[in-house]
Amino acid sequence: MSGKPRLTYLNGRGCMETIRWLLAAAGVEFEEVYLETKEQYDKLIKDGFLLFQQVPLVEIDGMKMVQTRAILSYIAGKYNLYGKDLKERALIDMYVEGISDLMQMILMFPFSPPDAKEKNLDSIKERATNRYFPVFEKVLKQHGQDFLVGNKFSWADVQLMEAILAVEERVPAVLSGFPQLQVFKTKMSNMPTIKKFLQPGSPRKPPPDDHYVETVLKVFKK
Repeated sequence: MSGKPRLTYLNGRGCMETIRWLLAAAGVEFEEVYLETKEQYDKLIKDGFLLFQQVPLVEIDGMKMVQTRAILSYIAGKYNLYGKDLKERALIDMYVEGISDLMQMILMFPFSPPDAKEKNLDSIKERATNRYFPVFEKVLKQHGQDFLVGNKFSWADVQLMEAILAVEERVPAVLSGFPQLQVFKTKMSNMPTIKKFLQPGSPRKPPPDDHYVETVLKVFKK
């Protein structure tokens, strides 16, 4: 073992992408193992690697961690991205949960039937502009600080940045009515670790294409 965290998932975004984002933002290098067949996935289950028979799987600090939320909480705590006290942690948790709800819609979008794609895209746009982004616009405006919680870079900032870029891929002008979020996006993009992650050749995965969707359906077929 190199000592680097080892990530096991498919060669695409899915539930692992937020984990990649958080590790990258913390300046942590990691290794990846890609699942390409159902046999690889079944072997992980048979060998007892997947506690609930689900990936993502992250091997870190001698643990084989599953469940995205648990993995993210551990990484955030380990690398000082989880607030200074319980109140800050509660705020970060609330923001992250909200962003996760929006990201779930984006995650499922590539698997939409062709006749539902337009409707689902409208739903993403509507939720982003009316329910989720206004919350963060208001928070940043009210406290006038660079970051969402405690004027310190945290997990919540990383996840919001990921969500902004993911929505913009589908709805390019989505931030037009959110000046605070536009400034936030620019500041985040220029943070050294995030700037590096946004460069070509980084571990960041491209938007899911048909090949990724096919691989997901093949690996996880019942």
